[in-house]
Amino acid sequence: METIYALSTAPGKAGVAVIRVSGPRAPHVATVMCGALPRPREATLREIRDHDGFRLDTGLVLFFPEKASFTGEAIVEFQVHGSRAVISEILKNLHKFKDLRSAEPGEFTRRALANGRLDLTQVEALSDLIDAETEAQRQQAMRVLSGHLGGLCAKWRGDLIRAVALLEATIDFSEEDIPDTLLPEVSVILSGVMADLERQIEGREIAERIRDGFEVAIIGVPNVGKSTLLNRLAGRDAAITSEHAGTTRDVIEVRMDIDGLPVTFLDTAGLRETEDKIETLGVGRARDRARQADLRVCLGTSLDEFAGLISAEDILLTPKADLLRDGSTGVSGLTGQGVDRLVARIGDVLAARAQGAGAAIRMRHETAMREGFAALEAARTRIAQGEEATELAAEDLHNAIRALDSLVGKVDIESVLDDIFMSFCIGK
Repeated sequence: METIYALSTAPGKAGVAVIRVSGPRAPHVATVMCGALPRPREATLREIRDHDGFRLDTGLVLFFPEKASFTGEAIVEFQVHGSRAVISEILKNLHKFKDLRSAEPGEFTRRALANGRLDLTQVEALSDLIDAETEAQRQQAMRVLSGHLGGLCAKWRGDLIRAVALLEATIDFSEEDIPDTLLPEVSVILSGVMADLERQIEGREIAERIRDGFEVAIIGVPNVGKSTLLNRLAGRDAAITSEHAGTTRDVIEVRMDIDGLPVTFLDTAGLRETEDKIETLGVGRARDRARQADLRVCLGTSLDEFAGLISAEDILLTPKADLLRDGSTGVSGLTGQGVDRLVARIGDVLAARAQGAGAAIRMRHETAMREGFAALEAARTRIAQGEEATELAAEDLHNAIRALDSLVGKVDIESVLDDIFMSFCIGK
């Protein structure tokens, strides 16, 4: 492979910048620029010089040998002062080396995948970890990055290979040489893998919500205090408030962190019948987004006001509680009364849902698992038909294994790879 280089920290002025070189020429680059190759995985303070011997900076240099680095190739890292001038000069100097080129987005991680340092689920988790904004997102990404989903796939693959071996034994040997327990054992294996897949499929949507964020819609009639409540939750004037009904025409979104979970609050148009065409469009959008939301905060006095929009866990609160004699069960965006209780309740509801998250996070994972499940279901049906259908059942199991292999990138998925790595920054 060609040797690549890139700035691996954020561009711009900083205390420290990390410039990474990966590939067979990395040790040569370190020798030329630093005088000698540092010991493996031992940070060494060195003067970093250009091709003419002019000192560019003084910084820490690390060397990771082949098969013991992030990419699986020899890597050299320069940890230098994070000024634009220093970074620019070092990158210019690297460009002068023969057989070196600037890395493409995600190329370091792509090489880690190609060299078996990460599987595809770990690559996706690394992208999620970089983008994580809340504690729940970080924990979920770390769980998958540590190999949890890949480990499940390896277990399923091992079980199914065992099942294939048992089926093929019934094909290759005469009936008198085959124990009666082989086909029942295959059925037990398939039932176990299918139960695991079903649990992961059921938990995928919640895991995706943790990754992308839950949506909570604030709904009610016009001028009931929805925008004022949104502003109180956001701690800023995110929405225009007015004493005139129908001010909010579009859906306004504010993203927050509630108990480590990413939550987007939606301020929607007031629900009412109106002859104003623009407001009618806003009310339609409000109803659509409210139905799609994970949770609804209903500002009103009766659930009948929200017929066709709400579910059992939605929250009904009396609005403008500051104007009531007893506002203990209500909420006021103007004074903040009841807002802390509302946030805590939302956190409790969403945290309970998050408990059902599986290791599978993306729709790609669910699609592969559903394909594997369907193949296993077909195999189980054939096995029930008796030994005459075992060859077809064995082929179904091979199809299931291929579907599950696509989860971790063991089959050709170039189009998937292109989409994944385009989201990475250069230097990762």
